[in-house]
Amino acid sequence: MTLSEDIRLPNGLVAEIWDGSRMIAADTATVILVVKVPVDVKPEYFEDPEACRKTARVFGSPLVYEYRNERTFVAAGEREALFGEFLANFKKDVLPYVSKDHFPKRFVLAKYQEMIKDPWKYPERG
Repeated sequence: MTLSEDIRLPNGLVAEIWDGSRMIAADTATVILVVKVPVDVKPEYFEDPEACRKTARVFGSPLVYEYRNERTFVAAGEREALFGEFLANFKKDVLPYVSKDHFPKRFVLAKYQEMIKDPWKYPERG
């Protein structure tokens, strides 16, 4: 994957735009857009300090929000245009949400709730 660009968000986060596209034949490609937004696990997001520590132990810090869009069997000549379309759709539909001030806290707390709901899926790291 190749880092295409970084977008600095108003809430202090950075969206990393990755191009994972690759050729699968001489005239055919797979187009892959991956957006990663690292989000630090901060104590101020939690009422209980132990919940913060446990979340960081289980998931690590930073947590990474990931958005992905992929299409296979794309004509090689259409590869760049489709990647641009994927990126434009992300910027129009998802970027406003991850840019909101409340996004980091809500994302971290959602991961914590996921861990509480299904503890057997999330063993603590040593």
